[in-house]
This record gives sequence, C-alpha cells and structure tokens, in this order.
Amino acid sequence: MGALSNAVPVGTPIPVMEASTPVQRRYGVLPMPSLEWTPEIERATAHLYAKVKDVIPAVEWPFFAPYVHAINRLKKERNAVILAHNYQTPEIFHCVADVVGDSLQLAREAAKVDADVIVQCGVHFMAETSKLLSPEKTVLIPDAKAGCSLASSITGADVRLLKQRYPGVPVVTYVNSSADVKAETDICCTSSNAVKVVESLGVDRVIFLPDEYLGKYVASQTKVKLILWKGHCEVHERFTGEELRAYRDADPSIEIIAHPECPPDVLAEADFTGSTAHMIDWVKTRRPAKVLMVTECSMASNVQAEVPDVNFIKPCNLCPHMKRITLPKILSALVNMSEEVVIDPAIAERARLPIERMIALRA
Repeated sequence: MGALSNAVPVGTPIPVMEASTPVQRRYGVLPMPSLEWTPEIERATAHLYAKVKDVIPAVEWPFFAPYVHAINRLKKERNAVILAHNYQTPEIFHCVADVVGDSLQLAREAAKVDADVIVQCGVHFMAETSKLLSPEKTVLIPDAKAGCSLASSITGADVRLLKQRYPGVPVVTYVNSSADVKAETDICCTSSNAVKVVESLGVDRVIFLPDEYLGKYVASQTKVKLILWKGHCEVHERFTGEELRAYRDADPSIEIIAHPECPPDVLAEADFTGSTAHMIDWVKTRRPAKVLMVTECSMASNVQAEVPDVNFIKPCNLCPHMKRITLPKILSALVNMSEEVVIDPAIAERARLPIERMIALRA
C-alpha cells in the first residue's frame, strides 16, 4: 500500500549532476544528503509517521523516513513548495507535500504560492498548469515522463480542425490536456466545476474536450449540447458496471462512489459521483461503514489515513504515470534542480487565458 512503485526503489543511490542547465547554474547543485535510518531521523519524522501509520506498515517506514526528512529540509533550502495530487502515494501526500488536492485546487494554489520553486508531484499537464499560472517561478516535475492518456489523446491541431468543423462553437477543455491544446481553448474546466463552466458560457452548444465519459456525465447534468472527443482515462475506463455489481452482491451494505471519468455503466451503479475533492468530502462527511472508491487506488489510502474508522474496499487500479513520482525522484529534483518545465512563450500566453477564466469564474 505504501510501497514505492517502479523505476527508482527506495535505497537506490541518486546521481548528483554537474551544473549544466540554466536552472542548475542559477540555483546550484547540492550535495546528496545522507539517507541512513538513524535515531535522529526516527525522532524527527515520528510526527509524520503518526499521520500514515494506518496505511504504511511500520517495517516500511525506515526506508521512507530518510527521504522524507531530506526532502523537507531541502525544500526549505531551495525555497520550494511541493504540490501533490490526490493520487500520490501516502508517503508523498501526507509527509512531504505542502499543498494537496485535485487539479482545480492545485491550479488555484499554483497561482498564489509564495516560493521560488514549485515541485509538481502529479503528471506533466499539471506541471504545465503550474508554470502557466506562475511563469516567474521555476517549476520542476520529478519525472518528465509522467504523462496522461487524456492529455495525449488530442493535439492543438485536432482542436483547430474541430473549430473549423463547428465555427463559432466555444471550446471547453478539461485541464487534463497539454498547453498546446489549452492554447486553442476558450475556457478550461475540471471534473468538479465542469457543469458550471459549460453553463457559464450562455450558449446551447459547446465543444467539450478531451474526456468522452466526463463529457457524457456533464451532458446528463445540463441542457447544453456537448460535442465530444473520444479521449479516455486509462485508469477509470478499466472499471465496469459488472464489477461494481459483483461487489454489491457480495456485500449489499457497501456504498459506492465514483469519479465522472468512469464509463456510464459504472456511474449508473454508483451511489455518488464526483471529483476527487468531492469524493473525499463525501467520505469525511458521511463516514460510511464501508465504501468502495472508484478511482485511482492511492486516493483511498490517503483518505483512510485521515478517517481510519472507515473501511475502504479498493478495486486497485493504479495510474502508471502518477506512480512515476517517487520520493527518490522528488529528492533528486531538489538536489539537482532537474526536470524543469518550460513552455514556448507564444503558446503559454494563449494557454494561460482559459485557465485564468476558469479560476475567475469561481470568484
């Protein structure tokens, strides 16, 4: 549950680079801190382990703690903040992150964080969003290969063709998209505000990109007609209504909550549908005896750490991209100032506007 995933296991030596990029020359490359488990580390991280003791076995903590301690020390030295999405693993989410939340919350916080450096513990489009909203800040992502099936399902050229096919129809784009796509967009949305964004335009038809299933859910909640793209989240599309019925048949007392990126037959079986933030609030408010959270598996562990009295049934679909972000890679990013996010200024200027419009809509 708390184990680090692929690529860089805990305990692997992290290479320290020589300053070669502009950002490395500006900030310098730091010495690699000691990663030994010592009584001092144990004492210094005890309050953090108390947060995750219900989801990370005690035998694993001596492997995580030296990284946690080093990251928390280095981010102060770098004047850095760590933003972590709800799908990050508990040792990241609860122990090193300064700001946590869904993509909308992280977008808002990225615009107002008081730091020189943002380390984005999420996928690449989230790091791009942070850079778009904080162009003066240095934005790092611990692994630049942390992508997204939704973001890769469409390009800016695709959007331009759609606008030619449907002239005058405004484009609403899910934030799970590249800067290139956002640059062709009128306004962005997230799963938590998509209905509000669509209806805010005051039109009877919009192009909604790129998530087909989220679009179908939004269409069921509004009279506005949506022109959809066939992009899918590779995590949420694996769930099926048949799978959920089997869980409910095995235990009729279970409550099922689902993310709107899931297929319609899954949402039809759910007792509640909402964004990651809404799902978390639902669990914390309702405190069901037993809940099946139909989304990326790590989020259930993160919520369980805060509400250990709730029994989480976990149909464990992991996001392979989110799981590219690990404690060793976060530490490497801070030591080496590596994997800086850079966006073409010509694209950035246009891509920033639809995000700002989305954030302003709330205000």
